Amino acid sequence: MRLLILTLFFGLFSGFNHLGAAEPRTLVFLGDSITAGYGLDNPGTEAYPALIQEKIRAASLPWRVVNAGVSGDTTAGGLRRLDWILRQQVDVLVVALGGNDGLRGIDPKVTRDNLQAIIDRARLKQPAIRVVLVGMQMPANMSEEFARRYREIFPELAARNQTPLVPFLLEGVGAVPELNQPDLIHPTARGQSVIAGTVWTYLRSVLQ
Repeated sequence: MRLLILTLFFGLFSGFNHLGAAEPRTLVFLGDSITAGYGLDNPGTEAYPALIQEKIRAASLPWRVVNAGVSGDTTAGGLRRLDWILRQQVDVLVVALGGNDGLRGIDPKVTRDNLQAIIDRARLKQPAIRVVLVGMQMPANMSEEFARRYREIFPELAARNQTPLVPFLLEGVGAVPELNQPDLIHPTARGQSVIAGTVWTYLRSVLQ
């Protein structure tokens, strides 16, 4: 009888352990050269998505990060490749696109429509997906009207779609020479570390 009880106990304990060992969920960063880690010595370890993966491990959270950043990508490009990305199960999609739209002078309405289409397409393909929107801003040399219209895209879409918003990807990094490469557009490894801290502030509660 005692042997039977011990067998049942350890079997039940093993079952609980199995249930507690959750399969990692998937977090995808859909972005451009900043997300891809353009100009870094080792984007695979220095770009902010990789640094987010380190923070996830430190917090013992069951998530794996996929860096879907492509240098030069626009919101239209992100929309075109979204179906390919969604061939895998994606639990959280972080949309960090739009910077190249602004730098190329694309009408903010086009950028807004493309971002909305990305959100709609993701939710249609995978209804349980959670989308996080990341805001960008234009430099001072753009017209004030254009910069205002562009800046308003992200909070408006976040409110309309009830998605979490990282207000500004380059908070504390943009226009800071020592945190950027010589082009003053792409962050250095130190700049990427600051970005990771900014994104993590808003993302951690989503992952938990």
